[in-house]
Amino acid sequence: MNLTLKSNISIVPINIQKDKKHYIVEDKNSGEFYEMPEICIEAIHLMNDGMALGEIEEFLKGKYPNEEVDLLDFAKQLMELQLIAEIDGVKIDIHEKGKEEQGFQWVSPKLGKFFFNQVSLVVYSIFFVGIILMFILEPSLFPHYKDLFIFHLLALNIPGWLILSFILVMIHEFGHILAVRSFNLPTKLGIGHRLFLVVLETDMSSVWKLPSKDRNVLFLAGLCFDTTILFFVLLAQLIFSDGPFIFLGFLKLAALDIFIRMIYQCCFYMKTDIYYVIENLTGCYNLMENAEQVIRNKLSFFKSVRQNEVVFDEEKRTVHVYALFYFVGVGLTLTLFFGYFIPQVVTALTTIDHCFSYGPSSYHFWNAVFSTLQLLIGLLLLLYSLRKKYILKRL
Repeated sequence: MNLTLKSNISIVPINIQKDKKHYIVEDKNSGEFYEMPEICIEAIHLMNDGMALGEIEEFLKGKYPNEEVDLLDFAKQLMELQLIAEIDGVKIDIHEKGKEEQGFQWVSPKLGKFFFNQVSLVVYSIFFVGIILMFILEPSLFPHYKDLFIFHLLALNIPGWLILSFILVMIHEFGHILAVRSFNLPTKLGIGHRLFLVVLETDMSSVWKLPSKDRNVLFLAGLCFDTTILFFVLLAQLIFSDGPFIFLGFLKLAALDIFIRMIYQCCFYMKTDIYYVIENLTGCYNLMENAEQVIRNKLSFFKSVRQNEVVFDEEKRTVHVYALFYFVGVGLTLTLFFGYFIPQVVTALTTIDHCFSYGPSSYHFWNAVFSTLQLLIGLLLLLYSLRKKYILKRL
């Protein structure tokens, strides 16, 4: 159906909520959210009041003389988002996206509020300060790359780390789930991927129903649980410093895993929990995409033909500052890479080379064989991930 300036449009059922700088529009049918400036919200209200697009455009040009107003283009965008219900009284055939079923309704909001309230947030903050103090007063607690190797048999270390890491990630994600449920909102647990690792991800889309000031708790909930575990893991190392080797080994491995994941949260070139906190505090959404656009424009060898992201004028300074933090994140990644990953690989390869010097009748030889297979599988998964992310995306 053709749109003209004489067309009258009605919008599907939506919920509009004022955010820090603009407005959040929720499509009640699909549960999807969109950010729009005030002029768009006013246009939507006038559409629902029965005004024709041409009349709305003329009115808005008079009210917002410094804004570029094109109602036909805006209406086409609304059409693409499937937010238009009728045009000139004719119903639009909308492809039903439907709301996805959400789980964890069995988790009581009261349980969520027990873990996330004003008192508990103070406790988590105390734990975080305690971690810093323990690192300062007892530097030996600081995670070392050798903490990965808790077993004498090299082939057991990677499976041991994967199992422990999976448990710790589950606890991290359950922190997000409890925080979401504390506001009686639905959520679900999905599967994503980081590099070559399969990771669990909590659906946080429902946070847009909340005021901006309440969202940060949901974004930081996983880190709150990470902080709690790391605090008690470090404390246990102090208390049981003469404990069994394997027990201390698992404590150190847990500290290493959580520490690296917490540093990873500050890698601002990825959409981590802390990234969403920054996005929420500044009110600048699509912050990463806009920062990448700034970087591509500044660095000629990164020029891209991709369509530019829309950057509101009042957000440009924030985007430029975030672009600097983008490089800080890259620096942190390189620090982790050379401080932990490379030494771990070198240690593993040195051990494998030594074990291969034994004959096939020795368990050392087979320890080297299985360890080599694990490293090869990890390398192949990494190459597959990079190919999928960077090469296929360009095709």
